Amino acid sequence: MKNYMESKGVTFSAKVYFIDALSYMALGLFSSLIIGLIIKTIGEQAAILPDAVNTFFIDMGALAIGLMGPAIGVAIAYGLGAPPLVLFAAVVTGAAGASLGGPAGAYLAAVVSTEIGKLVSKTTKVDIIVTPFVTIFAGFFVAYFAGPQIGDFMTMFGSWISWATEQRPIIMGVLVAALMGLALTAPISSAAIALMLDLNGVAAGAATIGCAAQMVGFAVISYRENKVGGLLAQGIGTSMLQVPNIVRNPRILLPPTIAGMVLAPIGTTIWLMENNAAGAGMGTSGLVGQIMTFKTMGFTWDTAMKVLMLHFVGPAVISLLLSEYMRKIGWIKPDQMTIDTGGK
Repeated sequence: MKNYMESKGVTFSAKVYFIDALSYMALGLFSSLIIGLIIKTIGEQAAILPDAVNTFFIDMGALAIGLMGPAIGVAIAYGLGAPPLVLFAAVVTGAAGASLGGPAGAYLAAVVSTEIGKLVSKTTKVDIIVTPFVTIFAGFFVAYFAGPQIGDFMTMFGSWISWATEQRPIIMGVLVAALMGLALTAPISSAAIALMLDLNGVAAGAATIGCAAQMVGFAVISYRENKVGGLLAQGIGTSMLQVPNIVRNPRILLPPTIAGMVLAPIGTTIWLMENNAAGAGMGTSGLVGQIMTFKTMGFTWDTAMKVLMLHFVGPAVISLLLSEYMRKIGWIKPDQMTIDTGGK
């Protein structure tokens, strides 16, 4: 059995499922939800463009966002070396997982269905029927039964955020920034949590700071490994690109997380920062968090200065100082934050 599974390219390995698969999931997420939000925001906020052009961008962005599940499914199947029929069927399993459990559901359904599909691929004379059927059945089965569990987890996680928003401003700022920032980097949707909870006001402002700290922090502290491309991919794309590296060395989470926890209380007490649910869980992704901050607080120089310091400069400086100290004591080693953007 072991030899058969190896011949089919199925290897039960933490590296395969928690590093390789997560890495490709991040690429699928970036190629659909993240870029879709960026495109949609351009259409909604670019007042200088003709209405017809804005509508075009909004429709294009909405389409990309709606195809998040299929994109994740295909990306994971490709990353796991799936044969063609399994790869194409993963479009369906990723969609099923996303519809019932969000990005995490799409990940689970795609991984399981891809591995099972690989096992049956090219084993019968009616492969064109059997392989996609088994792949889709396995993925939908997992999505159907695991989806409610993922939903329960999201509800539980949301209750933590709700509890945090009810605490005193300093405690609330620290907790919301930490939890929402970690959610943004993890393979769950911080944007979905923010919308589900309808975060707004100062709580949403703290969430934005925590999310921005993750993205800007990782972008800056990994610059020596990833250069300008990595800076942009993480800084205005998604810090989820670092998930495989976090699995290898969880300590790299400390600098951006601490930065968010330090800065958020400033945004809840001294320089009050507010936002709405649409921007609370986005951080600097496509600058949606910043655009929604301006939309909520007004397009003023005062708001611009707060955004600059708490969303960009503060996270960059604090994260860099902490990461350099961690490199000095050996907690972060060279190339431990190199990301895979799909290039060869």
